[in-house]
Parts: sequence; structure tokens; C-alpha cells
Amino acid sequence: MNPEPVKSSLNISPAIRVGVLGFGGLGQAAAKVLAGKREMILVAVADQKGFAYAAEGLNVQECIATYQSQGSVGYLEPVGTLTNNSIQDLIDTTQPVDGYFLALPNLPNDFIPSVAKQFIAAGWQGVLVDAIKRTSAVEQLLAMKEELEAAGITYMTGCGATPGLLTAAAALAAQSYAEIHKVEITFGVGIANWEAYRATVREDIGHMPGYSVEAARAMSDAEVEALLDKTNGVLTLENMEHADDIMLEVAGIVGRDRVTVGGVVDTRNPKKPLSTNVKVTGRTFEGKISTHTFTLGDETSMAANVCGPAFGYLKAGRQLQQRSIYGIFTAAEIMPQFVK
Repeated sequence: MNPEPVKSSLNISPAIRVGVLGFGGLGQAAAKVLAGKREMILVAVADQKGFAYAAEGLNVQECIATYQSQGSVGYLEPVGTLTNNSIQDLIDTTQPVDGYFLALPNLPNDFIPSVAKQFIAAGWQGVLVDAIKRTSAVEQLLAMKEELEAAGITYMTGCGATPGLLTAAAALAAQSYAEIHKVEITFGVGIANWEAYRATVREDIGHMPGYSVEAARAMSDAEVEALLDKTNGVLTLENMEHADDIMLEVAGIVGRDRVTVGGVVDTRNPKKPLSTNVKVTGRTFEGKISTHTFTLGDETSMAANVCGPAFGYLKAGRQLQQRSIYGIFTAAEIMPQFVK
């Protein structure tokens, strides 16, 4: 007679199976972040021309090398599939994925909401996380709350750096005050080569005076280069349409008219042109006016400050999902969970 197997008292959860949609600079950085995690495993990647899926986990270096040399992870043998309808076709494979990070361009403005609708229509259930920027795009997602709830999807929106990490910091800093007077977010981004983050740079151009989302999206690479030549590679952005405002308003912290976001992007130098920070000014219950400032270390890259929080919120979303809590939540409402 065989002895009973010894049951471990340790409650070890299986790794969360993660997919990354979009494999430009941000998507590749997200894959590198996941390579160092044991609580999450990268099983799916989709780009414009194809997707790759491996239940046991994708090799991050192979994915990046294939994408950079051949233009799509669809060429990755034997796990890649070439298709011009990669997101839909990946969903339709019904391969198990617990959550997706939407490392997708916010252009056009309804693109990410349209991707969320693809997941709803397919009957997929799980966690979706984005690092969306624009207020109007988040408004479209918030309007889908009941659809997402009915579909059994837990959607975490605005979970990058700003909106995201800095919005959450503002929500925390606000607790010292009886009344919030203003929230000011200022970011500095340094990248060695704009072509590594084409979609992000185009989005930033869309925030500049005289430009729109549509105009920025329609610009050729040569036109972007010409603009950057004029500005010496530096984009200065003020009073941006940034979703930190609606996220802090929805969380009941401060009206959106008291939230401002701006920054400087240097597309030719990896060193940040200024330190990224959030300042929260308010009145305490004793009647004192004060300002809290939270500053990010200059050594942390845009990718580190976007991807880390995104996966922290994906883990938090997974915990909500397992408790049958569906719908849409922002980075100002839920605390991220650190991914080991």
C-alpha cells in the first residue's frame, strides 16, 4: 500500500499567463520586464503582422530578435502565425491567457476601446490593462463599464506612468488634505532614438499646439523627422489632454479642472531633460496650505515606469477577477500588487 502523498502547506499559485498586444518599443520592454518575473509568464505576443503563442512561455529574446530582423513575431517558428488581423485571430485561437497588457498606440483615439470590444464580442474572460493617455479615450472605456461587467472582464485603465503611477501617488498624497487645490504632473522623458517609440512620439506630437491626434497619425516618418529637426529633437508639452484628470475626478479626489499635465520629451538623448514628478497642493484640516511632491528617480526609464505599474495592476486585476469582480477600474482606485 502506497503512503498518502504529503500535501504542501504552502499555497503556491500558478504563474499568471500574460499576453502583450503591440510589440513596438513599449511591447518589447514589457516582454523584457516579464522575463525577470516568476509570478507571470509571457505566453502571447501580437504585432501588426502576426502573433506568437506558447503555453509553456515564449522566449523573450527570440521574440525580439525575430521582430527586429523580420518585422513580426509571426515568423517565429514553430509558434508564430502571420496574419493582418492578429489581435482578433489570437483571441479566436481560445488559447488560455489570464490577462493582456495593451501596449498599443492610442491612435486613433477609439483604437483601444475598439480592441476591448473585440474581447467582449469573442466571449473572452480575463484581465485587460492599458497605459492609455487621453481623457477622451478613457471616457469611451468608462462608458463600456456595464458591457465589461456582463462579459466577465476586469479592465484596468490608465495604468502606466502618467496616467498610472503618478495618478496613484496623487490619490495617496491627497489623503493629508481636507481639500485639494491642484494636482500638477510634470514629466521628463529621454529616449536615444525616436524610432524605437514611434507611436508614443506621434501621440505626444498630437498634444502640441497646432496638431491633432489625426494630424499626428497621418504624419510620415520623414515629416516627424523634419519636425524634430526644427525642435532639436525636443518636444515641449503643456496642458495636455491627459486622463489623470478624469481618473482623479472619478475617484472623488479633485475636479478635473484642477489637474494639469505637461512635460518635455527629448528624442535624441536617453538622459531625462527634467525629473518626473507630481505635486499635490491642498488645505489640511487645521487650515494650513501645503504641497506634497513625489519625484521619480532620473535613472528609471519611461519603459520601467510604464511596464512595472501595468503588470502590478494586472496582478491586482487578476485578484479582483478571481473574486468575480468585473467592470472597469482606474489606477487611482485600486492599489497595484508587486509582481515578484
